[in-house]
Amino acid sequence: MCIFLCLLTLLLAGCGEPPAAPRELNLYIWSEYLDPQIPANFAAKTGIKVNVSVYESSEEMLAKLQHAGGSSQYDLAVVSNMLVPTLVQLKLIQALDHSRIPNRHNLDALFLDPAYDPGNHHSLAYQWGTVGLLYNKTKFPDLEPSWGVLFDPGKQQGSFVLIDEMRDQLGAALIFLGHSANSTDPEQLRQAGQLVLGAKKSAKSRGFEGGVGGKNKVAAGLADMAVVWNGDALKAIEENAKGELAYLVPREGSLIWADVMVVPAQAPSPGAAHQFIDYLLDAQAGAQLSRFTRYASPNKAARQLLPKEDLENPVLYPSPEILSRLEYQREVGEHVRLYDEVWTEIKSR
Repeated sequence: MCIFLCLLTLLLAGCGEPPAAPRELNLYIWSEYLDPQIPANFAAKTGIKVNVSVYESSEEMLAKLQHAGGSSQYDLAVVSNMLVPTLVQLKLIQALDHSRIPNRHNLDALFLDPAYDPGNHHSLAYQWGTVGLLYNKTKFPDLEPSWGVLFDPGKQQGSFVLIDEMRDQLGAALIFLGHSANSTDPEQLRQAGQLVLGAKKSAKSRGFEGGVGGKNKVAAGLADMAVVWNGDALKAIEENAKGELAYLVPREGSLIWADVMVVPAQAPSPGAAHQFIDYLLDAQAGAQLSRFTRYASPNKAARQLLPKEDLENPVLYPSPEILSRLEYQREVGEHVRLYDEVWTEIKSR
């Protein structure tokens, strides 16, 4: 009887074992950026349900993590690489435990030990791509491959949508002016802001949208062109039965970016987050992800499983000539207030 009671007590107390593994994972990510089958497959394999919350701009994401309890609400977030230093400085994300992510070795060398996160201490790459113009090539078969179709009133040929992403849109204007997309010169930023404001006020402007929103307006015929990320452009091109749409990187240059996976500082289930990161970096899951998002994979093992036509598609994987004209966004430190001031003026007028 004594043995029975002791066993019962041990069972009720959990027998001194660690608490049960988390059964849920809260993910914060861009919209239309994860194949719904991937969380389902992960849940079937691990028993961990993935709850997906979405955002439409980096500003929205940062505000949520910084001011709305997001750093303790979410277990995993997918964010722009340029924000990693800021998130680290603000103590909004925690260091990764690489011993729990063996599949990190599947990443291409380009995404290991990056300048924005030396040693990948806080982030690992998710997808990468470019910023450019999605347009109706039936209406504009000879569209000038220039940011001037937005910023030069004399070259505006059709209705357009600007991207509701501060650094991307101001970066495009800075590049058009011949400056770095990471300029911290107040006068250069003021000039770029005036260009974007002028475009916004043009009769041909259809306002600001996130990348998905701009893509949808062009696909629905509500605008002739839009500043978008290349994966959104490729989705629209492939879904357009009439073959009316195309994508270009302007001749002046543009932006190359990587989105990365980070674990918020007060994540309720960091263990589950590490499991999901490792799962996404598996070759099979990585290939499935890029087939869905239509963005380039940073996963060299996954690329071996992707169709040849994808790997040879310059919309997905730019040529060396195009790559030579692209610039990564960098964290600009205290100068971000200049960007914020210019952007606020644009959006409020």
